[in-house]
Amino acid sequence: MILQMKAVTKKFFGVKALDQVSFNLAKGEVHALLGENGAGKSTLMKIIAGIHEPDEGEIILRGQSVRMSSPSVSQQYGISIIHQELNLNPYMTVAENIFIGREPQRMGFVDFGKMENESSKLLEQLGLEISPKAKVSTLSIGEQQIVEILKALSLNAEILIMDEPTAVLTERESEKLFALIHKLKRQGVGIIYISHRLNELKLFCDRMTVLRDGKHVITRNFDNISEREIANLMVGRELKDLFPDKPSQFGSEILRVESLSSEPFFRDIKFSLQKGEILGFAGLIGAGRTELASAIFGDKPIHRGKVYYQGKEVSVNSPIQAVRLGFGFATEDRKQTGLLLDMSIAHNMTLPSLGKINRFGFIRRKTEKKIVHEKVEELGIKLNRVEHPVKHLSGGNQQKVVLAKWLVAETELFFLDEPTRGIDVGAKSEIYHLIAKLAAQGKGVIVISSELPELLGICNRIIVLHQGRVTGELHHSEASEHAIMALAAGV
Repeated sequence: MILQMKAVTKKFFGVKALDQVSFNLAKGEVHALLGENGAGKSTLMKIIAGIHEPDEGEIILRGQSVRMSSPSVSQQYGISIIHQELNLNPYMTVAENIFIGREPQRMGFVDFGKMENESSKLLEQLGLEISPKAKVSTLSIGEQQIVEILKALSLNAEILIMDEPTAVLTERESEKLFALIHKLKRQGVGIIYISHRLNELKLFCDRMTVLRDGKHVITRNFDNISEREIANLMVGRELKDLFPDKPSQFGSEILRVESLSSEPFFRDIKFSLQKGEILGFAGLIGAGRTELASAIFGDKPIHRGKVYYQGKEVSVNSPIQAVRLGFGFATEDRKQTGLLLDMSIAHNMTLPSLGKINRFGFIRRKTEKKIVHEKVEELGIKLNRVEHPVKHLSGGNQQKVVLAKWLVAETELFFLDEPTRGIDVGAKSEIYHLIAKLAAQGKGVIVISSELPELLGICNRIIVLHQGRVTGELHHSEASEHAIMALAAGV
């Protein structure tokens, strides 16, 4: 074994995040580390990466007991981690982010030419057409995730930790990453792979370890085990159907767009949505899905075309105006643009609806508390106190707070961009049922997702974009992953 962790325990504020957890990794193995949000996966990996030190237990690396006292020490031991949360400088180039702190030197100065050349080689491994000179701030979330992956690969590590690496990647980008993982396996790199996408694990993982509530549940091979059995091990109970029944009763038209264009993001888009319907948008990175939703929500300019809401033409010039009309937008990156992490759970929920709880310029705390507790109970949000910062919640519960925020605002038209990104299978099922509940209440719901099983499981119709144009529309009865991918590729 290249890595062994024996009886590792870690406490935060007296609460055990890890309780006597053991884990091992062989050279050239891909070992899946699974569990619900809060199970202890990220804590275990941060101990390996030198971000945290264990309170108890031992780390044995290549047969020697070691102390991972800092991330730099971990890197010196040949360990690299791809974090779930992006850790990039948006104002620096792709190449500068990949080699930050390790810039190649020439005569005492940074050798930008060599740095950009090495970055280009790494980009070619994934077959990506991203310029190493591009500022990270100009890249999509998916492209930024790829830069994070390349940053870790540039270290030539013997142990690579991947924490939700495909959470924001399209199917095609994920396939390129999987091919790279197979290559790294052949080179003898040991990979610890954390993912909530159970369908991808059997493609390249050799073994799995399941954690639950900070404790080790099981370590076993992937042979003869179904996704449902894995999910049951993760949640500790029999998981009910992942997807709810699709809505079947629709009301009047709630949204219609005609010949909508916002150069260079999308052109001549037209579609309609009825009350009680769930409409999905699919496409590769850069297809224009998020930009389309942002433009309708007033966050990007519309150059041509018309938007009709509740049967009337509207001109939405800002998100504030959109919210007043009854639009809600759960963005793809909840931690950057969906929530204020240091603000309380209660304040995050009521932020778009201050007019409801405001009197003479002051917030009526009792009214706020009543509204918040109603939504906490309605959505089943697990928390200690609503006054606590929202950053302390698990990913699934944070996403429920995002939905609660728009429910408090009495939203009629929901835009949900990557609604289950980075959350576990149990929380995913809860989010899917909440989405179906919104539709059953007569809301209009648009779901943008890179997870094709998600779109197929919850949507009545799926519209596919390629390079800013609609290449097809599929009813759920005729939709398949193959059909969606063909349209997304422009076929």
